[in-house]
Amino acid sequence: MTSDQGDDRVGLKPADGDGDHDDVQGGADRRSELVGQSDPGEAPRAPETFIGPRGPRGRVESVVVRIVATSGIVGISVALAAILGTQDVAYWIVGLVVALVSVILAAVLWSSRTL
Repeated sequence: MTSDQGDDRVGLKPADGDGDHDDVQGGADRRSELVGQSDPGEAPRAPETFIGPRGPRGRVESVVVRIVATSGIVGISVALAAILGTQDVAYWIVGLVVALVSVILAAVLWSSRTL
């Protein structure tokens, strides 16, 4: 295959001695760069991601995330109370279950170090 037929794409290594790149100065070094080989003594690099690593959240962002998550807990509690209320469950049981669920979810939320 000749170079005008598209075999010079990044990441492809031409076969040794095929003649396409033999006249280029430093052709062997260039081929190893295209393939992504590194020096044997060099430590492998971590793969790069599209977004990249994220640092810790800022103070304002953390507060906003916790408020949104707490609103979700309130929404879950309201939905649970509505479901239990339509099933003719005693009101004290509805209150007890909703309170326990909301306290448990809030404890899990507020103990999280990610938020």
